[in-house]
Amino acid sequence: MDFSRNLPIGIQDFEYLRLNNYLYIDKTEFIYKLVRMGKPYFLSRPRRFGKSLLLSTLEAYFLGKKDLFKGLAIEKYESENPKPWTQYPVMKFSLASGEFTKEEGLKNALVFALKHFENKYGLPEKSDYTLPERFKEDLISASQKTGRGVVVLVDEYDNPLLKNISVNKEQEEDNRALYKGFFAVLKDCDAYLRFVFFTGVTKFSKVSIFSDLNQLKDISLDRNFDAICGITQEELEANFEPEIKAMAADNDFSKEECLAELKRMYDGYHFCMECPDIYNPFSLLNAFSENSFGSYWFATGTPTFLINKLNDINFDPRRFDELIKIEESEISDYRPENPDPVPLLYQSGYLTIRNWNRKQRSYKLGFPNDEVKYGFLKFLAPSYLKVEDKPAPFNIDLLDDAVEEGDCEGIRKWFTALFALLPYPAGADLEGITEQNFQNVIYISLLVLGKYCRTEVHSSRGRADCIVESDDYVYIFEFKRDITAKEALKQIEEQGYATPYAADKRKLYKIGVSFSSQERNITEWEVK
Repeated sequence: MDFSRNLPIGIQDFEYLRLNNYLYIDKTEFIYKLVRMGKPYFLSRPRRFGKSLLLSTLEAYFLGKKDLFKGLAIEKYESENPKPWTQYPVMKFSLASGEFTKEEGLKNALVFALKHFENKYGLPEKSDYTLPERFKEDLISASQKTGRGVVVLVDEYDNPLLKNISVNKEQEEDNRALYKGFFAVLKDCDAYLRFVFFTGVTKFSKVSIFSDLNQLKDISLDRNFDAICGITQEELEANFEPEIKAMAADNDFSKEECLAELKRMYDGYHFCMECPDIYNPFSLLNAFSENSFGSYWFATGTPTFLINKLNDINFDPRRFDELIKIEESEISDYRPENPDPVPLLYQSGYLTIRNWNRKQRSYKLGFPNDEVKYGFLKFLAPSYLKVEDKPAPFNIDLLDDAVEEGDCEGIRKWFTALFALLPYPAGADLEGITEQNFQNVIYISLLVLGKYCRTEVHSSRGRADCIVESDDYVYIFEFKRDITAKEALKQIEEQGYATPYAADKRKLYKIGVSFSSQERNITEWEVK
């Protein structure tokens, strides 16, 4: 790696980044568009996608810090402006961190921002006012004192809600109520505002900034701002040539092979119809820093409430085998009472737009890349493979070895051992729980290996339950509950599930599996 080039990993302060010569992907053209096109905005993007840096850049721009923008696109645009680099009073709320599960946590964060603003612009503290009254008076006073509208920037507004969504419902409701009174002030103070910008991961449809403050323009699916966060292919190749070269050399790749691996691992996000492929910036920068194709974004943490929600509805992970259709209105808003987790999976960055229907205004969602796909499924696996202490038979490396070596008996032994360890609720409905649990466990176990695993695979005469492919072997599974393995194997033959692989040079195994609902385990396993 070229250590003379500073990669801005975790750097969210635009001024610090520019003064310390960190690499900056120029997004200032988008900022110029924003400040010329309107005033109140909302942007939803997944975590670690550069939202905080974007707000810091907007803050520097509205504070008139011209020198920080030298050589960037906006410098040229501002030179054509008759009144360039005007300074405005800026009030910023940073809600990415805080004790929001505590009773006074959100209130304290809002008060802190108000105090900072009052001190900066010489306004009297109004501690005897209610919080909304104090906010409103600060906006009016600052505008009147400076003769300019106030800029309000709110970073990660939804964090105080997401922190409580699965652990403290009462506190979440309290935080919603506080928001309702507080940010509703913005609508009454429109004449005293120059610019308003909210960011978050999710758009809570019932929070007041989206109901009371209905003039807020949501640009999350707007083509004009599709690449305002993240890194496009063009930006990657234009800005990271030394890093790409070093990474290719370290991994014994050609430049083309290195670019292909980067795309497979970190690219694939789409935030609107006809959006260019967008890379996850956090993962990309970390990969260049370490010259390794690791799992970086996922390692920063998956919200527990998301996994809890999937568990609560007994979500079928096999839905991820195919693209999931969803209406545009469903991915624009998030309602906590909605039992379908797909909108939240999209907004959180675990699914992304893979296809769309312009006429229907609908989308089809899927995993953006392999880092997210396998990271998510591995994180989800413990919810389905409910084994506390993971004894030797459960070691998933043994399953990996068996699949790679064509060891069908080893695969059988591994799953038999796993099912023997799985807990079942006392009095569970055998007709309801066992078949789906059986298929989900096998599917997710094979998929987390990183193998090419598909379920319900269509052929001209039917659908195979599961097909797994490795470099040297193809496995076609048919699962039956309380029906013989011979019958399962017969179905594979009669339905022609193996026909697409007739010319394939890999060794093909057809495997019929019978699962007993009484014994709650595999009782028959036939291989051809």
